[in-house]
Amino acid sequence: MHKESFASDKTLKETFSSIQNALPDNGVTLSMVLELLGKESFLILAAFLTLPFLAPVSIPGVSTVFGAIILLIGISLVLNRSPWLPERFMAHEFSTDKLRTCVSQGLVWIQRLEKVSHRRMSILCRGHLMSRVIGLVVVLSSLFLMAPLAFIPFSNTLPALSILLLSIGVLQQDGIFIVLGYFFLVATSVYFAIIAFMGANALSMAVDMVVK
Repeated sequence: MHKESFASDKTLKETFSSIQNALPDNGVTLSMVLELLGKESFLILAAFLTLPFLAPVSIPGVSTVFGAIILLIGISLVLNRSPWLPERFMAHEFSTDKLRTCVSQGLVWIQRLEKVSHRRMSILCRGHLMSRVIGLVVVLSSLFLMAPLAFIPFSNTLPALSILLLSIGVLQQDGIFIVLGYFFLVATSVYFAIIAFMGANALSMAVDMVVK
């Protein structure tokens, strides 16, 4: 495995493209990705882990593992300490071909977002209080991401966008992206509430039909 960190002095698109090219062909683990990024690049890791949810190609089991890692990163922001990442998750192996495909398609989002991100309203990105608020939103978004509802359209995409926007916002010191990240958490909450309401109605109708 290449020992050089790809995360320094590069745009996110360049960083993720470098990682994509450096992944081994016979399977990849999250510990390999983190080694390529550099041990301190946890927000970049969080952004990277959202890419599979922005692409139409799915990787089985990815929402639970990736969501759990993002959850721990969010908790670390709330607690203002480096995240503890369990070896069981970091050693979980995924298909390199599928991950490369997801990264390729997710890079379209990254490129577009980086083009419009600038250093602005940076007060929303700095300080312990803002870090804790952002961490809490990442935690909530990751919990939505881990919900076993991948078969429902946008159930993974909406929370992934919240996490991606917050990560880019902090990395680029762009307060507008932070606000957009909050917005997508609200949108995710409303969407899941609608799903729950529709599911409850469908269940109630099914019960009524059985009773009758």
